[in-house]
Amino acid sequence: MRIKNIVIGILAAILLSACGDGEVPQPKPKAYLRVDMPEQAYVAVDTVRVPDSLGGTMFPAPFLFEMNRHALISQAKSSRRGATLELCYPQWSGYVELMYKPLAGRDDLQAQVDTAMRMLQYHYKVATGIEEDLIQVPENQVYATIWRIQGRDVASTCQFVVTDSNAHFLHGEVIIDQAPNNDSLAPVLNYMQADVDHLIETLRWK
Repeated sequence: MRIKNIVIGILAAILLSACGDGEVPQPKPKAYLRVDMPEQAYVAVDTVRVPDSLGGTMFPAPFLFEMNRHALISQAKSSRRGATLELCYPQWSGYVELMYKPLAGRDDLQAQVDTAMRMLQYHYKVATGIEEDLIQVPENQVYATIWRIQGRDVASTCQFVVTDSNAHFLHGEVIIDQAPNNDSLAPVLNYMQADVDHLIETLRWK
């Protein structure tokens, strides 16, 4: 019996030494896949020359801007009330939606701003913060407000409005068409938001 106990003790010692110094394994921190971002380069877009996706006529939104050459114009729809243009990033299932409306005076401008604010409020429940930035290019009559919406589960991390305060109004938002997880998508979202800044800075009304 004594010999059996010694053998058991030796086996136990061997097993303990094989497990290291007895340290409790620690879980590794959560990691996300690396996303390699393409170099940002831009091409000029004249919206009047963009075919309407529905009717085959030209897109009646009179402005110019520069878009990332890695993005695509996936959809262009128009009606008497205005027009919608989607800049698609197929590699990330994301897009920037642009909604243009002609203005009928100062009262109409206020109404469009109020609508944009209501759309922004949809994200208040899940947002952890909202940063507001202004971009103004007076020589081109471009006055923009950008809201950068923070939070892991917000559906749109960037919304913006651009106007000349008289005849033109443009509302836009950045959308990723997949389950929200903005921690892992941060490089993509930052890349697209930089494209939005460039779009606004290069915008020209016609």
